[in-house]
Amino acid sequence: MARRIEIPPGEYTVTAIRAQGAGGQNVNKVSNAVHLRFDVQASSLPEDVKARLLALSDRRIGADGAIVIKAQGERSLERNRAAAIERLAALVTRVAVPPRPRRATRPTRAARERRLEAKQRRGTVKALRGRVSA
Repeated sequence: MARRIEIPPGEYTVTAIRAQGAGGQNVNKVSNAVHLRFDVQASSLPEDVKARLLALSDRRIGADGAIVIKAQGERSLERNRAAAIERLAALVTRVAVPPRPRRATRPTRAARERRLEAKQRRGTVKALRGRVSA
């Protein structure tokens, strides 16, 4: 069960920018897209969550440790802002719970025997592919 972490509004900045793509006459006048910037190191997140967040291989996380999320799917600035905040919350929630450590196990004797039998069958099939001597 993932714990929900609330991010205070003062820890991220939201900047209105112009959206990309086709949009008709209005697209060049109105700034409806949103850039959300969140500095992981300066945030109030727990240290273990910060470490897991920075360890993610996500293109939205820069080398300086800042997350930049761009939202431009909606037509209104408010809905784009809400979408960006929701994406940030989802990203943080995803790493909130630490991954379960992997316990090393061994294959059973029956599994080893099945594997060896399959290898032998396969080898026999391949041996029969040779040239037929007349």
